[in-house]
Amino acid sequence: MKGLDLSELYYRDLCAPMLESLFPALAGRVAAGLVGEGSECLGFDDELSRDHDWGAAVCLWLRPEDYKEEGEALRRALDALPKAIHGYSTRQESRWGAGRTGVWEIGRFYFKYLGHCGVPPTPMDWLKIPEEHLAAATNGAVFADPCGEFTRIREALLAFYPEDARLKKLAARCLRMGQAGQYNFPRCAARREYVAAAAAEAEFINAACSAAFLLNRRYKPFYKWMHRALTGLPLLGRELFAYLSALVGVEEGDRAAICEKKVEIIEHVSEMFIRELKRQGLSSAQGDFLLDHGLAVQQKIHDSVIRSIDAFWG
Repeated sequence: MKGLDLSELYYRDLCAPMLESLFPALAGRVAAGLVGEGSECLGFDDELSRDHDWGAAVCLWLRPEDYKEEGEALRRALDALPKAIHGYSTRQESRWGAGRTGVWEIGRFYFKYLGHCGVPPTPMDWLKIPEEHLAAATNGAVFADPCGEFTRIREALLAFYPEDARLKKLAARCLRMGQAGQYNFPRCAARREYVAAAAAEAEFINAACSAAFLLNRRYKPFYKWMHRALTGLPLLGRELFAYLSALVGVEEGDRAAICEKKVEIIEHVSEMFIRELKRQGLSSAQGDFLLDHGLAVQQKIHDSVIRSIDAFWG
């Protein structure tokens, strides 16, 4: 049983009847679902996930006036529900996973992840929010939303970054891939600075994953899940998943031979991204160095202020 499915059963069988019985006037205005942090919100939970912060749980999202009047009473009623369903216990929160579910005022829920009580007002505001926070604010599922207020914000966020913000982040990722992967990794390896080479490799992997999500107009999740989530991307996803698996899986040969094979894979990944940038009309730069293509993407930005920001920032 997946955590998201279990939580929906918990809502249908226990939470919804409680709302209808104890809060009949409120029941037609409460949004319910499971969104936020945790592997179950991405559908990636497994047996290993069940050792902490896993189990039947629900978020109940209220409008400000309803939260003020009924929030505490609803919290007590939710806490009083049975602690098991269909043979599974409700979520047992750890110190580090506390406060992810329960009763929320809609704006405060979004503020937790975005620093705004709703959709960020400007492209610059969007740029300041980490991608994984946007992913957490929009993952999971909404089980019910009779008023539609929670879903209205959710759908606006899922429509993705304003285009100038997306291009700024994509340009920065291309530059990071070129700098860390194509340029610095082989140089660090040639100097036998293998810790620095490993750091460059990690920078390349993170930037490549982010770039793939940006090209697909989806938010990159927390680093723990970003590689696995690539398989759900229609553009480049499965190819990049395979390349990165091969990159970290190189083991045969001495240090020099291993690094040489890694350089080959990094170049294949870079070529793949360059082809896609050109296919989408985002770069007309020549050559196989991603820094040049990142600068070309930067020039596609219409907002002069965003375009003038240091190319590596975003």
